[in-house]
Amino acid sequence: MTIHAAPGSPDSPVAVASRYEHFIGGEWVPPAKGEYFANVTPVTGAAFTEIARGTEADVEKALDAAHGAKHGWARTSVAERADILNKIADRIEANLPALAIAETWENGKPVRETLAADLPLAVDHFRYFAGALRAQEARCR
Repeated sequence: MTIHAAPGSPDSPVAVASRYEHFIGGEWVPPAKGEYFANVTPVTGAAFTEIARGTEADVEKALDAAHGAKHGWARTSVAERADILNKIADRIEANLPALAIAETWENGKPVRETLAADLPLAVDHFRYFAGALRAQEARCR
C-alpha cells in the first residue's frame, strides 16, 4: 500500500493555503459576508483549510462575471476553444499525482481510483469535446 504525504506537508506534491477565496471573473475574491467554513478531510477527520462560504450575493457576482464573459467566448474561434480544452487535458495529465492526492484529501476516495479512472476519464472528456468542437461546422451563437 502506498502512503502519500498529507497536502501541505514538506514531502507532498500538493501545497495547501490556509484559506481559499471564491474565484470569480478570473480573480480570487473574498466572500460577500466574509464567512468561511472549515474544510474537513475524511482521511483524518481534521480541518485542513478554510473555504469561502458563498451566499446569494456571491452567486450573483459569479453569474454577472459569467454573463460578461459570454460575448468574448462567443467570438472565440472553434479552433481556439478546442485548443483551450486540449491544454486543460495536458495540465491534468502533467499533474496526475498531485491532483489525485488533493482529490483524496478532499473526499476520501482512494488515490489509486482517481489515478486509474477519474482523472484519465476527465482528460478523455476534455479531448473528446475538443475533437467535437473541431468537427463543428457552424459558429456558436
